[in-house]
Amino acid sequence: MGNDTILEARNINKYFREPVLFHVLKDINFKINNGEFVSIMGKSGCGKSTLLYILSTMDTDYEGDLMFMGEKITGKPHEELARIRNKHIGFVFQFHYLLSEFTVLENVMLPAKKLGIKSLGEIRHDAMEKLKLLHIDDQAHKLASRISGGQKQRVAIARALINDPAIIMGDEPTGNLDSMNAENVLNIFKDLVREQNLSLLVVTHDHDFADQTDRIIEMGDGRIIHQ
Repeated sequence: MGNDTILEARNINKYFREPVLFHVLKDINFKINNGEFVSIMGKSGCGKSTLLYILSTMDTDYEGDLMFMGEKITGKPHEELARIRNKHIGFVFQFHYLLSEFTVLENVMLPAKKLGIKSLGEIRHDAMEKLKLLHIDDQAHKLASRISGGQKQRVAIARALINDPAIIMGDEPTGNLDSMNAENVLNIFKDLVREQNLSLLVVTHDHDFADQTDRIIEMGDGRIIHQ
């Protein structure tokens, strides 16, 4: 595994055991390199989101090996995986999951407070820098419930960036947005890859979005059919 590989799935198999045994992911193998923007596509039920949960270390009930930043992370204890996840992986979902009673700034600060490496002052400063990067620093002191849907998704991206992750994983991050805001999010992602050398892995149904990523991994019936 080269230094430029950030994430690698080796022979990943996943079974659902209830209500009956179902082989949901079948022999999944692929790599994602540093600074690469990759999308995963496929019909509903083909296993895309299941795969993302495994890659993001949230689901540990699988067969095969997951390599992350040159290290095998399969089989590591849950506390260690939680630390890796919080420090090195940023998440952007279809729904932004902002806490509506907190300000925009407080929402962005949360993962860094949880990580507990920096002082509160440093975290606040970093959070403002991320909001500036996404051109939304003018909304920093508004309650999260008071900004628009497109702005909320930008705040969610800022929050995903706060711990300077190695990779951002997205599950339908534009699924809830109109075409203009979806285009905005895509352009933000492309800038992050180019300027911050971030890796991005995004599950999407949106062909226009996927066509503008570096590579599309296509899934069907629990397998990778094209990559």
